[in-house]
Amino acid sequence: MLDEERILAKIAELRGYLKKLREITPKTFDEYEESEIVRRACERLLQISIECVLDICDMIFSGLELGIPTGEEDIIERIRKERVISEKTARKLKGMRSVRNILVHRYPYVDDERIFKNLKEELKDFDTFIGEILKFLKKSKK
Repeated sequence: MLDEERILAKIAELRGYLKKLREITPKTFDEYEESEIVRRACERLLQISIECVLDICDMIFSGLELGIPTGEEDIIERIRKERVISEKTARKLKGMRSVRNILVHRYPYVDDERIFKNLKEELKDFDTFIGEILKFLKKSKK
């Protein structure tokens, strides 16, 4: 059974991180590169935003009682098959997961330009994900 209240709370948390991320992300890569404090803050907010997305996916997977997943990618793929998220969003989430793994496990090798590009061009993917989840929750009530 879906725990809608927990999912909505996690969406609210995610929206808070995204709001802060949009506030602190510099306009240019040069500005981003100049400040290690800003870069690290952006990286951390991006990381925990992605973790929120993965947590939401996990909550839905569990709530739909889809069995035992083999990993995060399996969770994403199986909720896609359940039409919770679109195929395009599933691909984006797999990419987000890769970025999160780099931020967490390969920290010395973070590509600042790639992260900045994500911050400037791909935050809308979080909004798309949230919209799809809210639509799914609305449909699941009927």
